[in-house]
Amino acid sequence: MKKLNYFLIVSVLLGFILTTSCKKDKDDEPKINESEVLATFLESSDSPYGKDFVNTDMPTIMSATDVNNLNLTGQVYIIDMRAANDFANGHIENAVNVPIAQLYEHIKTINMANYEKIALVCYTGQTAAYGASLMRLMGYNKVFSMKWGMCSWNADFSGGWNNAIGNSFASQFVTTPTEKAPAGEMPSLNTGKTTGLEILEARVATLLSEGYGNGVAAVTNQTVFGNLGNYYIVNYWPKAQYDDPGHIPGAIQYTPKESMKIAADLKTLPTDKAIVLYCYTGQTSSFLAAYLRLLGYDAKSLLFGGNGMIYDIMTEKGMTTFKASEIMGYDYIKP
Repeated sequence: MKKLNYFLIVSVLLGFILTTSCKKDKDDEPKINESEVLATFLESSDSPYGKDFVNTDMPTIMSATDVNNLNLTGQVYIIDMRAANDFANGHIENAVNVPIAQLYEHIKTINMANYEKIALVCYTGQTAAYGASLMRLMGYNKVFSMKWGMCSWNADFSGGWNNAIGNSFASQFVTTPTEKAPAGEMPSLNTGKTTGLEILEARVATLLSEGYGNGVAAVTNQTVFGNLGNYYIVNYWPKAQYDDPGHIPGAIQYTPKESMKIAADLKTLPTDKAIVLYCYTGQTSSFLAAYLRLLGYDAKSLLFGGNGMIYDIMTEKGMTTFKASEIMGYDYIKP
């Protein structure tokens, strides 16, 4: 009996030691920063795109004329991301209606060899830019967003841009620079994945399910100017234009195709504050918002960019603006 008790005690002790040892080994495993793993992967030639999309080819935008010409010969696959009722009320011939949540699953069904380009179309070019960015990062290098959205296809759809351009905040733009913060840590992601590709796939699924509008990945200029202190504001155009015509008060300049790298200024972005990104039109900033949100930053694109704040000044200085000549007057399928 004593011998049995002895073996029982030894067994319990061995079990305890093994359990404790395994737990300790698990606790001692190095913790990875998923965000940094993902950024490193997407900057590399091992990424699905084959290179650093954000700092090379972004944005990938095609004109309505290009879409129309390719459509005449069946060389473009057109995905209309607008609401189903708006699609039903008028759309480009051959376009298919796909909501943003289903975009990736639909893209995967397309035989890319049959088309020169895949065009994503929305109301003003901003939601499509967001979706195109995610698809490019997943390696679909034929995907483009259509510039200005359906506003450039026909005047019947042009209200979105015509009603957005303005000069309401021109008097508030400044030329005083604001310096970037010191580099810090990257955001915390918890997908539970360990490789760059696995993390990317998980994050793309999350972002598509969240959508773009309703304050998720986009914000209005009225909201931003209503409380500038709520945001870390990124001016995403060249330094010369940051100085002249100036920028939103407190905005910090990041150079397109240069700044958003780990070895450059990516880590100067805050992880504890909403980031507002603005460009000329809101289209490039939507591309960038998709990338930064993948990494875990609370990034939002400023809708319509400078066009909605200092339109006349941008026109005078030859910057990119929406104008009547951008509306092509192409035919479309009507109900």
